[in-house]
Amino acid sequence: MTRLRRGGPALLLALLLALLASPGIASAVGAMIGATQAPYPAGRLLSLAMEHGALSLAGALPAGAIGLLLGILVTRPSGIALRPAADAFAATAQAVPPVVAVALAVPATGFGWAPTVVALLLYGIMPVLRATIGALEAVPRDARLAAEAVGLSPRQVLAEVELALAWPLVLDGLRVALVLAVATTAVGALAGAATLGTPIVIGLQNQNQVLVLQGAAATAALAFLADALLLMAVPARD
Repeated sequence: MTRLRRGGPALLLALLLALLASPGIASAVGAMIGATQAPYPAGRLLSLAMEHGALSLAGALPAGAIGLLLGILVTRPSGIALRPAADAFAATAQAVPPVVAVALAVPATGFGWAPTVVALLLYGIMPVLRATIGALEAVPRDARLAAEAVGLSPRQVLAEVELALAWPLVLDGLRVALVLAVATTAVGALAGAATLGTPIVIGLQNQNQVLVLQGAAATAALAFLADALLLMAVPARD
């Protein structure tokens, strides 16, 4: 019940936005503002949502792994000198707008999924990196000393003590990275990827406000759904 309560508001928003993206309701809302164009079919919209989710995971999962590993590396005595460089890289990557990242990646990777994955990688590293560093630095020094006193190796201290205590905060960073990826993946439509940004692009090209509404609402619904599922899957911190 506690987990449902945590994810409930995001889940409710996801359902409401999904209803708004449905052809019937989107058309009705469009009619209120004088837009009478044909809506995007529900079946094709659902297919795009599945493609959108898969592409989001393809970018968010490696970004999360890189951010986690970098966070661990720069909090070790042997890697602490690399922290300024890691922070600068993550901040610079986050500062590049997704549209620009996709456009710059196209000449090297071609159209489709690849440039979108590059943009998602750049955007997803910083939330996980910052969360990992903050979580590991928040582990009480006494816990480390106690683990070392009973004979645990540095690797065991990291795995069995530090990461165990830091994991809830790290998961928050991973959740932010995934939700950010879902929201950003819509930009991939500009590079030819089939995403929920596709109706938005088609709508803008054809001045079809109903398609723009459907694409925007469906993208937001998927982002809120991802947030809700992760909130319900992860135990609350004490």
